[in-house]
Amino acid sequence: MIQRDYNGTGKWAVSAVQARYADYAASLGVECPLQLLPKEHIRSEIRWVFPIMDAVIEGIKAGDAACSTIGVEFIEEDQKFRFGASLKARTARALRQTPLPKSLVVRIRRRVVDMLQAGNTPREYREYVKLLRKVGFSELWPRIEASVPRTNKYAMRYFAYLRAIHERSPSVWSAKC
Repeated sequence: MIQRDYNGTGKWAVSAVQARYADYAASLGVECPLQLLPKEHIRSEIRWVFPIMDAVIEGIKAGDAACSTIGVEFIEEDQKFRFGASLKARTARALRQTPLPKSLVVRIRRRVVDMLQAGNTPREYREYVKLLRKVGFSELWPRIEASVPRTNKYAMRYFAYLRAIHERSPSVWSAKC
C-alpha cells in the first residue's frame, strides 16, 4: 500500500504532536483531553494521511488550552508544510476566536512583530495581523514604527493597517488579555 502522509517531520510528525499535546494537557490541567487523530482516506492501494493540525485547529476552537499552545508553536514555525499557508491562516483565525493566556499572547506579539520587522509577510500574515490586533500591540508600537522595512511594499501595507488602528482607536490596541 502506498502511503501519502501530508504531515511534517520531526516535531510536526503525528506522533510528536500527539506526545506534545499529552504533555501540555497534563501540565495545563485540561479536564477532557482530546484524541488528536489525522483524517485518513484509503482508495485502492493508496492511503492519504491528512495534517493533524486540522484536529488541533478544532481543539483550539473548542477552547482546549493544550491545542492553543500547539497552535502558537505552529505559527512560530518557519518550516514549510504541505497546505502550510492554509493551515497557518486557519490556526491564526482559531486563536483569534478563543481566550488566550498572557504567556501565549506575548509569544504571538513577538512572532508577528518580528516577521514584520524582517519583511517576512507570507500569505497567512494577513490572519496574523488580525490576531495581533485582537491581542493588542500597544507596548510594541514604538518598536514597530521604528523598525519596519520601509522599502518593502508588503510590509508597509501591514504597517499602514496597524498605524490606522493605532491612530483611530487606542482602545483597540491596548492590552486586552
